[in-house]
This record gives sequence, C-alpha cells and structure tokens, in this order.
Amino acid sequence: MELKHQLGLLCVMLLLPALSSATNYNTDYCPWNPYKNSRASYYGTRDGYGTSSGACGYGEYGRTVNDGKVAAVSGLWKAGSGCGACYQVICKVPKLCKANGVTVVATDYGEGDRTDFIMSPRAFEDLGVSPDASKELKNYGTLDIAYKRVPCNYFPRNIAIKVQQSSSNPGYFAMAFLNVAGSYDITSVELWEDSRKQWSPLRRSYGAVFDYANPPRGQLLLRFQVIGCDGTYLKKPKPVPADWKPNMTYDTGLQLN
Repeated sequence: MELKHQLGLLCVMLLLPALSSATNYNTDYCPWNPYKNSRASYYGTRDGYGTSSGACGYGEYGRTVNDGKVAAVSGLWKAGSGCGACYQVICKVPKLCKANGVTVVATDYGEGDRTDFIMSPRAFEDLGVSPDASKELKNYGTLDIAYKRVPCNYFPRNIAIKVQQSSSNPGYFAMAFLNVAGSYDITSVELWEDSRKQWSPLRRSYGAVFDYANPPRGQLLLRFQVIGCDGTYLKKPKPVPADWKPNMTYDTGLQLN
C-alpha cells in the first residue's frame, strides 16, 4: 500500500510541470483589460516613419511595419520580449485627439519624461482628428494618454523568420520573428540538434533577436514558445532551408490569431 502511495505521488509530481506549462497565461494581454494612463512623446525622422536601427533588431521592417506607426517603449520592453507588441494609444486633449487614437507596434527601446511611448512622427500625428490638430499636438511635445495592449493583425501574412545580417552559414545563426499576430510574446526559441537528439535553447541576444553559435549543418528545425491571455503554446514552424542566408526572410507557414 505504501509503495502504491509513493508511485501515485511520483505520477502527480511528473504531471504537474506539464499541466502548469499548458495552463500558464498572462492576463495583461487580454483585450478586455481597462486602459492605463501614461504619457507619450515622439522622435523625429526624415520621412515620418520609424527607424531601421531600433533596439528590437527588426531592421527595415521596424521602420515600415504598420505603415510606419511604431514606437519605442521602456516599461513595456520586458527584456526584449515586448518587441512586436501592439498597443492602442489615445491622447486626452479635447477637440484635438481622435476618439479611437492610433495603434502602434513596439519596435525600439526608448526612455522619456515619465513616458511609456516615444512614437514615430506618423504615429504621433495620427492621434489628431485632422492635420491641423496633429500639428497642434506636436507643439505639445508630450501628451497625457491612455493605452492598452491589443491584438496585432497581419492577415494574410504568416509569421516569418528574418535571418540577421550578422549571421554566417554555418558558423553563426541569428534571427527574429516578424508578423507575430495576436497578443502574444515569444518567450523562448529552441533548435533541434539531431546529433544529440535534443532541443537546445537559442540565446536572446538583444530585443527580438535570438542567436545560436555553430548550428547544425543542413536545414534548421526550430520551435518557439509564446505566452498570451489564453495560455502558453509551443509552435513548430517550417524548417529554415539548408542554404539559409543573412538578410533573407523565410515563411514559417504559421499564423497566430
């Protein structure tokens, strides 16, 4: 009887990690959350779009995604896992601010005077009800705002893997995920090493960029974990082809809703 009891306890202990990982979730990402109060400012660029040198490591994608309506964040950075998150931002100046505000994508890190968002010019200007109102808002410099996390929408585009310019086949592999829809953060990425018959973690190098030194030759099998309002999921994209190259983007065949 005692042995059966011990075996039963062992089974429960083995099952608990699997159950907890399957039911883990973060209510901060839920669309029914209330707005939070903060402040927002903007930075300057030549054409009003974002910057290709943002700390998330998105390159040109970080400049033009969401029609250039992007933002640098600090408190929402979350050690880089906040890269790619979408937020609805509404300013509070009567008669000047649009009721529904603007949706921005976090593509950079930036700190301001008690601000949660430092926005691209296109994003900041889209807060206004008219072009004249937008000019007036820019004269304020910094605005009181309300914001909340909202799902990103990239349909019909799939999630893509962007191989970073710093990569070198086969000695060094660095990548970032693009077009991550929904309200999910990518928390970890792993690569299958067939010679060792195991999944090995990639390092979060900076921002949205994960890297791996001396990856196996041939196609690369990856899997990644996302966390959102409805739970934590493990996703397996299509393999990265064996002849992968720096600056190339590869379709994963996956979408998140």
